[in-house]
Amino acid sequence: MNTRTPLIASVLLAASLLSGVAHAALPSYTFTDLGRGAAYAINASGQVVGFSVATNGANHATLWNGTTATDLGRGVAYAINDSGQAAGTTVGYATLWNGSIATNIGNFAPLAINASGQVAGYYYYDGANRATLWNGTTAIDLLPLGWNGAGTRPFDDRIAFAINASGQVVGFSKTADGAQHATLWNGTTAIDLGTLEGAYSSQARAINDSGQVAGFSHAGGVSRATLWNGTTAIDLGVPEGSYFSEARAINASGQVAGFSAAANGANHATLWNGTTAIDLNTLLDASTVHAGWVLQVANGINDNGWIVGYASNSILGISQSAFLLSVTSVPEPETYGMMLAGLGLVGVAAQRRKLAKV
Repeated sequence: MNTRTPLIASVLLAASLLSGVAHAALPSYTFTDLGRGAAYAINASGQVVGFSVATNGANHATLWNGTTATDLGRGVAYAINDSGQAAGTTVGYATLWNGSIATNIGNFAPLAINASGQVAGYYYYDGANRATLWNGTTAIDLLPLGWNGAGTRPFDDRIAFAINASGQVVGFSKTADGAQHATLWNGTTAIDLGTLEGAYSSQARAINDSGQVAGFSHAGGVSRATLWNGTTAIDLGVPEGSYFSEARAINASGQVAGFSAAANGANHATLWNGTTAIDLNTLLDASTVHAGWVLQVANGINDNGWIVGYASNSILGISQSAFLLSVTSVPEPETYGMMLAGLGLVGVAAQRRKLAKV
C-alpha cells in the first residue's frame, strides 16, 4: 500500500490552506484617482485634503468628500481633523478652514491639526526653521533639544510635523553635534527620541493618541522606517526588493503608512502591519495595475485603514495624481479559525492513515 501519496496530498492541502489564509489576511482596497495633485491627510469620516493642480498650473488647496472636490483657494492643505477642520497655507500664510471658510492664523507653515484645533508646524526666522504650536489664539515657539529656555542659544533648525489629541507634538530638532534627531514635545520641552542603532539622524513624522511615533532613521545614505514606543526605536524594515523606507503616518491601531524605494530608485507606497512591510501596489486589483497606476507615496492613514497619497501613470502621462485607497474588506477572525480547523482535519486524516497502516 502506498502511504506516501496521501501524506503528500495532506501536506499540499495544508500549504494551500496556509496560502489562502495568508492572502485573505490582507485587506482589499478600492483605488480612486482624485486628480492631478497630491493627498496629504484623511480623517475618520474619509474626508481628504491636499492640493489639486489647476489648468494654469497653480496648486489649489483641496478638500475631497468621496470624489467631490472643493477648491479651498490657491495653496496647499496638509492636515484635517475629525471635525473637518483643515490646516495649510494660502499665499504664504497659515490658514485654518472650517468648511470652505478660511481664517488666517499667522505667518508660519502648518503641517498638522488635532481634535482640539491646535495646529503644529514651523516658521522661518533668523536663518533657521523653528517648530511652532498654535493653540487657538497664539503661536508658541517649541524649544530645541538641550535647551531649557535660559541663556542664549543659536536658533537650531527644528520642525513639528504632527500632533495628537493630547497636544503631544513630534518632529525633529538638531543635537549639539548638528544631527537631526526625532523629537517629542510635551508642552514646550523637547525630548530626544534617538535613532535606530548605527543611524546618525532621524525624523518623527506622525504620532497617534497612544503616543506611538513613526518616522525614519538615516545612516549611510539610506533611510529606514522607524517606530518609537517611548524612546525605543524599532526598525520597520522594507518590502522585498527594496532598500530604503520612510514612514509618514500612523493610525490608532499602529498601522503605519509611507513609502519604500526599490534598487532602481522607484518609490512605492508602503503599509506596515507591525514589522511586516507591504508594497501597496501588490494589493491593487488587476484592472488598476493594467491601467498603468503605480502608488508612489502614502501620506496618510485613518483609523479605518483608508490610505491617501499620490500615484503616477506612465500610460496616461501623469507624473503625480492624488489617490484614495478605501478598504473594501478586512480579514475576519473566522479566517484564522478556518485555517486551524483545516490543519486539524489534515492532522486527523494523517493520524487515521497511520493507524490503518498499523
